[in-house]
Amino acid sequence: METPYAIQLKDLRKRYGDVEVLKGVELNVRKGTMLALLGPNGAGKTTVVRALSTLTRPTSGTATVNGFDTVRERNGVRSSIGLVGQFVALDWMHTGRENLVMVGRLQKLSKPNAARRAEQLLEQFGLLDAGDRPVKTYSGGMKRRLDLAAGLIVTPAVLFLDEPTTGLDPRSRQVMWDVIRELLGSGITILLTTQYLEEADQLADEIAVLHGGRIIAQGTAEELKQAVGKERVEVVLATDEAFRRAGELITGEGRRTDPETRTISLVVEAPSHVKRVLDELERHGLALRSLSLTRPTLDDVFFALTGRDGIPAEPAPARADSQVGAAL
Repeated sequence: METPYAIQLKDLRKRYGDVEVLKGVELNVRKGTMLALLGPNGAGKTTVVRALSTLTRPTSGTATVNGFDTVRERNGVRSSIGLVGQFVALDWMHTGRENLVMVGRLQKLSKPNAARRAEQLLEQFGLLDAGDRPVKTYSGGMKRRLDLAAGLIVTPAVLFLDEPTTGLDPRSRQVMWDVIRELLGSGITILLTTQYLEEADQLADEIAVLHGGRIIAQGTAEELKQAVGKERVEVVLATDEAFRRAGELITGEGRRTDPETRTISLVVEAPSHVKRVLDELERHGLALRSLSLTRPTLDDVFFALTGRDGIPAEPAPARADSQVGAAL
């Protein structure tokens, strides 16, 4: 029976010397969806991507991509995937077009087909006007778009994006997000690692949190947020005296106070709770500067699940690996 999953990891482990980076990772990604893999620096995100893309061999456990085992069927995996790593793996002295044609030829496209595909991708990624300029003249955002285009010379069943927007300015990041949304619409499966929680929230169908070498939570952004906590009401008082008196009057679950900003917040148990807070402040003549309702964010999820403690960093991938990845 055909599996609904494009990516499956079972008890995946990876050890570098005395350091066990992956300690039994379990993960399933449905076909045609995007999963964002979050975790602190050193959690093992890049090691997961390298194992899935055959760039490193797991110590034990199994991983399959598009039905191919990453150890026993490496060629099948490589023919099914595209990979965009953390480093731009391009020849900066050649033009954008020449880079794309070269990658196409490495993937066994004929010269006419490689040239045709390069033209299509330059247009799709908004690089047609810059296609015949050396890559060294490109901005950071343009280089990242070209790198992503190189990973799509042959449309893959599965695409790995390892922190593709790291170092980009907000405008370039938004352009990349738009391109990634278009790719999702084409039906391919995407695994994204990112340090930007907003990126995961905006793009991913599901999110998995990797910490201490294991997946400690997985679900939609909404499911993870709901698991962390409830809505909160936040009031900012107009004066120090109003803040002091409000602090004596307002009580409730999860109350937090910040004297510097004159802010009091607490969990909203029901809509009527907000009205009670406002009525109490009005009854005592305490002036408000602002009131807001806030829901848990992915930041709240991230810190609730992982805390703020560090773990040993994973070994950095060799430069050669990122170059190999671009040619997959």
